[in-house]
Amino acid sequence: MAGAQSIVLIGAGRMGGALASGWLSGRAKPNLSIVAPRPTPQVREWAEAGQITLNPEPAPADIVVLGVKPQQFARAAEGVKAFIGEQTLVVSVMGGVKLSQLEDRLGTPHVIRAMPNTPGSIGKGVTLLSAAPSLDAADIEAARKLLTPLGLVEGPMDEKTMVAATGISGCGPAYVFLLAEVMAEAGEAEGVPKDMAARLAIETIIGATALMEQSGQTPNELRKMVTSPGGITQAALDILMDDGGMPILMRKALRAAVTRDRELSREPD
Repeated sequence: MAGAQSIVLIGAGRMGGALASGWLSGRAKPNLSIVAPRPTPQVREWAEAGQITLNPEPAPADIVVLGVKPQQFARAAEGVKAFIGEQTLVVSVMGGVKLSQLEDRLGTPHVIRAMPNTPGSIGKGVTLLSAAPSLDAADIEAARKLLTPLGLVEGPMDEKTMVAATGISGCGPAYVFLLAEVMAEAGEAEGVPKDMAARLAIETIIGATALMEQSGQTPNELRKMVTSPGGITQAALDILMDDGGMPILMRKALRAAVTRDRELSREPD
């Protein structure tokens, strides 16, 4: 990310804050301003340390990143326009707000949708991109450079694919956190001390994901390697993989995420 570019982040809640954290922890320090009427303690800390400009006077920026909740977009749009010039690239991380809606509301064709996930705050994230058809290669590359410090960038892709993929990467961290939570609770129910059960669940997931990253083998191959026929892991997987288990639950979960994204895009302003 070029340090000379001016970036205005509108909204610094969970996702906006994760984006800002990822940028500020990178080697190239951005010229970053944050618009947040009720800034979090972390945003105030950045401002006091001179790392960002908080609630600047409106002026066209090189890149505007929309991090507000999708339900707030209609109300925020007029204020956002003051930061958009003829060449400003607008990057939206709002779920459910389509490219056509961004163009209509903001009066610019230079729009791109990005869906990062929260591990981007430590440079281990995944970001999906979907660009307006009129967007040129330079704008797409600018968005890619903006988001690369957060981790893997996939795309650009069509919006339909992006919605489905968001159910994997955008929502996925919550699935993993839930897995750690329920593994610990199950261990506790079997008599493992609460603190120990939590440590074991968390460290096991960390180790398993590191092994997936470094081994070069597929999750399917790794699962089979640690599952002895007739063993205790097989007994557990027989429950997790039965007709009402994880495979069908995950399909239902992804379908619910896709459905909710479509509902958000149709909700009245």
